[in-house]
Amino acid sequence: MPRRMINDVLAGRKLVTATKEMTVRAASRLMAEQRIGALVVVEGGRIAGIFTERDALNKVIAAALDPDSTALSSVMVSDPQTIGVDKPLAYALYMMAEGGFRHVPVVDAGGVPIGMVSARDALGQDLVDFERELKHLEELEGSIGY
Repeated sequence: MPRRMINDVLAGRKLVTATKEMTVRAASRLMAEQRIGALVVVEGGRIAGIFTERDALNKVIAAALDPDSTALSSVMVSDPQTIGVDKPLAYALYMMAEGGFRHVPVVDAGGVPIGMVSARDALGQDLVDFERELKHLEELEGSIGY
């Protein structure tokens, strides 16, 4: 896999954030509207936590909490691991594999949140690369008479 950098992955994306006071229902709606699987929870310009689809499922629905009255502060992952924008995507994938999670907030050199990478980011590019490789192999096979 090419050494794609996180800043390239984030190009053209906006960071979607939430507050600690936001309800689970409001956060879930926002994620559905934006077609994303996680929100960075921000307080005072810094990352306070992360709220994911898994949190909604495992900590809210499975626990029979009311999504209309449950604040993100009570179900988010506080102080999540982050990664710098200047790192290769492979570093983020390693963090995800080691930590058992699928999203990593991205911060600038000052620790300010600027984006989010997910396991899907790598998969998407891998599929593109795989399709190119298949096409190339088909062309090679066709040129040598297989």
